[in-house]
Amino acid sequence: MNVLEQFKRLDDMPEQYKTMERDELEVRARAVKERLGRRLFIPGHHYQKDEVIQFADATGDSLQLAQLAAKNSETEYIVFCGVHFMAETADILTSEAQTVILPDLRAGCSMADMADLFQVERAWAALTERFGETILPLVYVNSTAAIKAFVGRHGGATVTSSNAKKMVAWAFSKKERIFFLPDQHLGRNTAYALGVGLEEMAVWDPHEETLQGNGDLDKVKVILWKGHCSVHENFNVRQIEHIRRTNPETKVIVHPECSWDVVQQADYAGSTKYIIETIRNAPPGSRWAIGTEMNLVNRLMHEHPDKEIVSLNPYMCPCLTMNRIDLPHFVWALESLSEGTVVNRITVPTEVAFEAKQALERMLALA
Repeated sequence: MNVLEQFKRLDDMPEQYKTMERDELEVRARAVKERLGRRLFIPGHHYQKDEVIQFADATGDSLQLAQLAAKNSETEYIVFCGVHFMAETADILTSEAQTVILPDLRAGCSMADMADLFQVERAWAALTERFGETILPLVYVNSTAAIKAFVGRHGGATVTSSNAKKMVAWAFSKKERIFFLPDQHLGRNTAYALGVGLEEMAVWDPHEETLQGNGDLDKVKVILWKGHCSVHENFNVRQIEHIRRTNPETKVIVHPECSWDVVQQADYAGSTKYIIETIRNAPPGSRWAIGTEMNLVNRLMHEHPDKEIVSLNPYMCPCLTMNRIDLPHFVWALESLSEGTVVNRITVPTEVAFEAKQALERMLALA
């Protein structure tokens, strides 16, 4: 019997991989890549460690990588170097003949985990009771498949940090209000950039099940889920003030998952792709303080030695959950495939995948 038909989901990596030297792990990874050839596709998210990024067939943001995986129709196995929600999106967009694998099942996103389906359904019931049919939900792609499916079921769409403005504008063309989840900061920064005042926004607290804001709650246009990125929320105005005081020629560029006051004080704000392209196109000798995940900042430092690049937060550590994929887990996943066993397959139930894909396709059709 072909054991590839008996997809196993193994959470415990064999001890032997934990004790291998890096050189041996790298040799083994290259051997499997060569052996499987085009049957294997390895997407690597920008925030991943260099030790696994070096083996990526493509690097990018989560949606871009999922789309590339879907386009590689001859690929049988997609070993996603990222986190759980990214692998879910890849499984939603790829065909039934393709298998998505996450080398370490502990690789996740704290922001995505801040909104579960039970909480969102209770919030929706309360909000629609108060505001009727005036709300359209939008969900950041950094979310679980179940939440994407909820949004798809209710006529909404996904957004990325690159196309958030376009998608929020689209939502306002459909309904009077938007319900933006799970990242309150991206929602607030995007709506504010489109002319929505802070007093016209409110935050839904899923634990207290209350709507909180400084203006007239009956007149809110944007309802933000009380969620955030644990990395980007650690950047603050004091850090920007320190840069201005000690190195005034340094430009500050941050991700829109940072808080509103940080984005307002920064010189530039934009998606990971925007940050990468801005640094790439900056003149030699320019100075930059970057407010985003540390692995990416370090990689930009290495790739652009002609520029002076620092992290906006010098004490920033790489995201713990984003950094779960390491060489031992990566090589274990690859060698298991080579031996005829699939470990840690990510599978989204058919009904959930169908509705989540609706939310994704509404965005892709516009953006």
